Amino acid sequence: MLVFFALFSFVLAQRVVELAIARRNARRMTAKGAVEVGHAHYRYLVALHVCFFAALMTEVLVLGRKPPQWWMAPAAAFLIAQGLRYWCMTSLGHFWNTRIFVLPGANAIRRGPYRFFRHPNYLAVVTELLCIPLLFGAWITAAVISIVNLYLLSVRIQAEEAALAEATDYGEVFRSSP
Repeated sequence: MLVFFALFSFVLAQRVVELAIARRNARRMTAKGAVEVGHAHYRYLVALHVCFFAALMTEVLVLGRKPPQWWMAPAAAFLIAQGLRYWCMTSLGHFWNTRIFVLPGANAIRRGPYRFFRHPNYLAVVTELLCIPLLFGAWITAAVISIVNLYLLSVRIQAEEAALAEATDYGEVFRSSP
């Protein structure tokens, strides 16, 4: 149980720090003329992440879930996702945010993991929301949160790509990508 509370606290603290970074980056971006898009779906993403923590805590503590024998697999995937998340954040620099900010005329980011595919940060989030519950045997949380998250990300990615294609060179850069 100590491991659960330690990881739970770590991930929760991590999210709080990331929100502070996102707020700072939002101020920098808007000062440069960036505009925010995708307001409508953002509140649902926030609600999903709040529900994630509540569901995980409930399923582990109330339903008494225990780590499976193969706990090392989701633990390893979680650690890889952490590395990917921070690689994304450092690659995007002040462009990284939990919201969608678009700076008209900016060039698409093609460094770090963005050299290989378009949305590596979302891959990290999908992996974390699946693997953290699986690490502790919280099957219901893993399934429900992952399904809702995939739907919300499909909405978010459409909004993000449309805004980037309209205001930046994103469409040109990624049209020629494999």
